[in-house]
Amino acid sequence: MLQISLENKVAIVTGAGRGIGREIALALANCGAQIAVVDVQQELAKETVSILTQRDRRAKEFTCDVSKSGEVQNTVDQVAKDFGKIDILINNAGITRDNLILRMSDSEWDAVLAVNLKGIFNFTKFCAKYMMKARSGKIVNMASIIGIRGNPGQANYSASKGGVIALTKTCARELAPRGIQVNAVAPGFIDTEMTRVLSEDVKQKIMSEIPLGRLGRSEDVASGVLFLCSDLSDYITGHILVVDGGMAM
Repeated sequence: MLQISLENKVAIVTGAGRGIGREIALALANCGAQIAVVDVQQELAKETVSILTQRDRRAKEFTCDVSKSGEVQNTVDQVAKDFGKIDILINNAGITRDNLILRMSDSEWDAVLAVNLKGIFNFTKFCAKYMMKARSGKIVNMASIIGIRGNPGQANYSASKGGVIALTKTCARELAPRGIQVNAVAPGFIDTEMTRVLSEDVKQKIMSEIPLGRLGRSEDVASGVLFLCSDLSDYITGHILVVDGGMAM
């Protein structure tokens, strides 16, 4: 059986205060990585750090609004100072502000693009500086099948995630000569706080479109991310790994 080891690796995980981000942080830590837990909500970040440290994993919380360039630069520099290096970046932070396009406000559009797309640009830009010096690094961006197939009421979200896919491919081409791999994971409908508020009728309709017949779990997404962070994916870059139970086939 293949074993994944991330011993002595330092990973930044944005949006790691809960949900998929927390699950990713746990998966990386379980394989030996040291985790910089980044979230805009300090208390949630502290909760994740507490879970990690109880498992004897090195972790530290960093409060940061990923859409603000100055905050991101300060956070990345502090992580590099505290941990000594940056090997892995997981750009997971994201939000939704759903509305039909005829009703969508400028603020709803701008907020989602600022966090979901500009946030990835910000962290990639400042982390790449450290990775380029080391001539190695793994960057995994959180896309979505909504960025591939679209979804009514989510023009802002689908545009941001489609942008993530394009940004991933461009960064992969730019950074490959320095030994840095850039990939993305595109989850389908995952059982999280966002999907739990859906009515049972809506959930059943969604599941009828999923060949595997169930919503995904946070662990399913984390497993895909873990693979892309490991030595098993050393010859993969610019790839979009779809984790959706077959929904977007």
